[in-house]
Amino acid sequence: MQDNINILEMAKKIKSNGGNLYLVGGAVRDELLGIKSHDEDYCVTGISFNEFKKIFPDAHIRGKSFAVFDIDGKELALARRERKTGMGHKEFEIETDNLITIEDDLSRRDITINAIAKEVLTGKIIDPFNGRNDLNKKVIRAVTNAFKEDPLRVYRVARFAAKFGFSVDKKTIEMMNELKQELKTISEERVYTEFSKALLTKKPSIFFNVLRETNALDIHFKCISNLIGAEQPEKYHPEGDAYNHTLIVLDKVSKETENLNDERKLEIRFGALVHDLGKGETPKDEYPHHYMHEKRGVEIVKRFGNEMKIPNRLINCGKTSCREHMRGGIFNKMKPNKKVEFIERIDKSILGLDGLQIIVNADNKNAVDFEIIGRKCLEEINGDYIKQKYGLEEGIEFGNKLHEERVMWIKKHIEG
Repeated sequence: MQDNINILEMAKKIKSNGGNLYLVGGAVRDELLGIKSHDEDYCVTGISFNEFKKIFPDAHIRGKSFAVFDIDGKELALARRERKTGMGHKEFEIETDNLITIEDDLSRRDITINAIAKEVLTGKIIDPFNGRNDLNKKVIRAVTNAFKEDPLRVYRVARFAAKFGFSVDKKTIEMMNELKQELKTISEERVYTEFSKALLTKKPSIFFNVLRETNALDIHFKCISNLIGAEQPEKYHPEGDAYNHTLIVLDKVSKETENLNDERKLEIRFGALVHDLGKGETPKDEYPHHYMHEKRGVEIVKRFGNEMKIPNRLINCGKTSCREHMRGGIFNKMKPNKKVEFIERIDKSILGLDGLQIIVNADNKNAVDFEIIGRKCLEEINGDYIKQKYGLEEGIEFGNKLHEERVMWIKKHIEG
């Protein structure tokens, strides 16, 4: 590999051989928004594939449908045109040659805020589709009608709307609606990628609301769309149906978890999203009550998780959230033995006492802080305590004594 060649040196080499190098896509968008970008993609114009290989003989070439050159961790692709050849988001014919302009390349991109380029050598912004104007207006708009060639863009738009808190242009919403049936051609893995990225945004509710607006929520998120119209007791839920309630809880939880790492964010936020899924299958003659929705929810989470190929750790968090969130809300009304059983059970789960506490707090404004109580109980009455007090080794009697002592601790510190 060439010795630490920087991007300016690459641009100069390309320029001296009759080409030009541009920073493109999300990196330019983020720079204009004043956001730190983690990915930098570059586009090369005016140079053919073979010419590029001669200029950078040590470049690592990746990609099947079109080549991406990796040089010192920088990704460079030749400007290209695309032509749709079939259903789905993979059926495209790719064309690259030295006559394709940067404007041609930008025209194939999905939305205007992603169709901006910056010339590396001069810093000049190339913005043929008024992406900067849309950034200022905080609106997401399709570049051209070619948007409809890739159904995955429906989920990308919803995700970008959630990421930036932008609205979606009406015409773009209409194009997304036209792609509804073609969404079924997208692999579950690709849908999960967009879905998980949406959960990591500051306000994930926007993702689902945009899909609802396009009338496409029920394709991959039927269990979420089933919550629409699921009536709840107005006394406890003035916000309306189970769908509105779920998204309010999700956004509250997202705010509370914004300083956690991405894996932990996903675990807790997924738990928040699915905590009331059981309400989507409540018989309407039982409205506004939702008897046994916790039990129904566990089965729905398992089904949803398997259909979407969601990682097992998230499915387990979702099942815990469904099964236990109501108990968490009435923790103060439980008998000491039930309190200890609850604390021990949740502590062993992936969601954990901290994760469930965040969800329950968002779900129930009158929730008790069972996490602090549970942590203190588990720390003070642990295995060492039992060994010292009773001289027991681990086994059935040891476990029974540990549980008994914790019940006594609860009675003394909480019930007393």
